[in-house]
Amino acid sequence: MQAIIMAAGKGSRLGALTEEIPKAFLEIRGIKLIEYNIALLHAHGIKDIFIVTGYQNERFEEMAREINGLRCIYNPFFEMVNVLGSFYMAQEYLSEDTVYLHADTLCSPDIFQDMLKKGGDMVLPVDFKDCDEEAMKVLTQNGCITEISKEIPCDIGDGEFIGIAKISKAILPDLKLAVKKLMKEKQFGSYFEGAIQELIGLHKYQLEVLPTEHRFWAEIDFEEDYEKAGKEIAEGLVKLAEKEFGKV
Repeated sequence: MQAIIMAAGKGSRLGALTEEIPKAFLEIRGIKLIEYNIALLHAHGIKDIFIVTGYQNERFEEMAREINGLRCIYNPFFEMVNVLGSFYMAQEYLSEDTVYLHADTLCSPDIFQDMLKKGGDMVLPVDFKDCDEEAMKVLTQNGCITEISKEIPCDIGDGEFIGIAKISKAILPDLKLAVKKLMKEKQFGSYFEGAIQELIGLHKYQLEVLPTEHRFWAEIDFEEDYEKAGKEIAEGLVKLAEKEFGKV
């Protein structure tokens, strides 16, 4: 199994916190956000990890020199494209079942483990709750995703996709074609979820929902998200990262 971590953006909405370091290098309890994700992957035997970088790429390159199996793919257009463009830069390296993550998203180990165990062409953890306009909202039916977009009206969205997914090897060829199609259409501002919606439109794959069931996860976009994650982070995730990086 492989993993791809999206880490190209600066995280400008965090203001002064990311003026000198990438968002992925922000720390909670002395451990970087990116380190939490690497520790989570390693704890489940996933060592073949690609990080798509942009802002302050050299910091990630330095980290990759110290961690076996960690490879950086630099997106020189990170200031002009959204996440879809970063995925496009790396998709040729993906050939096995793949875990997709954002460097600024954390989740409890039990959500992650349940995701790996669950069948389906793609598994997407979803927090079933009332959502705001910024959330990547989903519509579901019979345990599967039927629509995914920030444009779904808040009053009809079933919940929020947390930004971590398991992608099966079987779905990769069509996923890559969907990403390529959107890039050819010059949809450079699109999110990765735009490609997921393209897959839904094919009506040939099962995009399974995994309810988070009130377990910890966090997407860190604003300073208040960072502060909240620091208070609520799952102790199991902290222990994994402390063990991996020797910060006890």
